[in-house]
Amino acid sequence: MQKNDVIIGLFDSGLGGITVWKEINNKLPQLSTIYLADSKNAPYGPKSKDEIITLCKKNIDFLLTKNVSSIVVACNTATTNAINELRTEYNLPIIGVEPAIKPAVLASKSKKIGVLATLATLQSEKYIEAKKSFPKVEFVEQAGHHLVQLIESGKLYSEELKKLLIQYVTPMRDAQVDHIVLGCTHYPFFKSILKEITDSSIQIIDSGAAIANRVHQILESNDLPTDSSTLFHKFYINKSSDVMKSLLKNDKVSIIEFDF
Repeated sequence: MQKNDVIIGLFDSGLGGITVWKEINNKLPQLSTIYLADSKNAPYGPKSKDEIITLCKKNIDFLLTKNVSSIVVACNTATTNAINELRTEYNLPIIGVEPAIKPAVLASKSKKIGVLATLATLQSEKYIEAKKSFPKVEFVEQAGHHLVQLIESGKLYSEELKKLLIQYVTPMRDAQVDHIVLGCTHYPFFKSILKEITDSSIQIIDSGAAIANRVHQILESNDLPTDSSTLFHKFYINKSSDVMKSLLKNDKVSIIEFDF
């Protein structure tokens, strides 16, 4: 691959990884990207580890046909369940997304942290091992059942979603957490709603900016440019693109529906 052919590939179970893409695009606005939304199979959260690994490999195989130079697994569930297997099988940089537990703990005064994530992430070995590093911290966990489905179906600002969020964060507020970690890349879409329904002293944290920084570091460490001679952003989706278009309406991208 020539240095002027650098393309970052991203995939998610659906539209959540767009929040990661936005952070990468803000950090590296001259870098070409290709995004794959496997919305037909969303959400990954309720699926088994083996199912998640199989879907991830299918996604990567598709992105490799587009000559990407590295891949961002822009999905917490996919990362926590499949990243080790993916890095073993594929010979290119693969960057994962994990719940931002460490920065939340380091910034916390109460040492009480809320974690809103998919059930598969909360039950994954990778997440459980990460928690063990902080034995004196109280984690108030909640699986975000149905949140991904509501976002994927275009109901981001619905009363149904807001009611679920109130139900999910109330135990966190009662436990007096001072940080809530969003352990799913779909969840930053409703960060503004969370700020409305939580105490102003509670900080809402996600890992998008950290992933953008990691992409930058990998390019630099491999002596690769952070700009592209021909700039483009292509978004592939295997379902109706209407919701994707609404989430990307102010971004200059190409959106392609395809059977995958």
